[in-house]
Amino acid sequence: MDERLNERRLRRSDDPITALHYQLAHARHAAGLDAVVLVDDAGSLVAGAGAWPVCEELAAFAPLLAQDTPFDGSQTALRLQTLRQEVRCKTLTWNGSEVLLAAKLASPEDSEEALWRAASGCLRILGETRALSAA
Repeated sequence: MDERLNERRLRRSDDPITALHYQLAHARHAAGLDAVVLVDDAGSLVAGAGAWPVCEELAAFAPLLAQDTPFDGSQTALRLQTLRQEVRCKTLTWNGSEVLLAAKLASPEDSEEALWRAASGCLRILGETRALSAA
């Protein structure tokens, strides 16, 4: 029997960045998210799914959102305050370093379960299956 007939994933790739994109695109679609990104702790975009400007903004702000940076009244802080209402972040440990998974929710009722599934999928793709924590 052909093993491809039993494959549950419709798209796959041996390239980790492409595989991460497919994983995030699936999570975005399944949960109705506006965008979802995987970024390093400096805010550099590793992979994402959604409108490019939204992904770039999520990547830039994710480290600040994960740290719960205090509000100081600046323009950046004002945007950060708004994003806190719309974005959920998960901190993942990969290869001894932290990476962040950030999702912009389409509505407040969006399930975080899809974000956990996306995080697990990202860790699987990256070759790590432990050290998953909530930010």
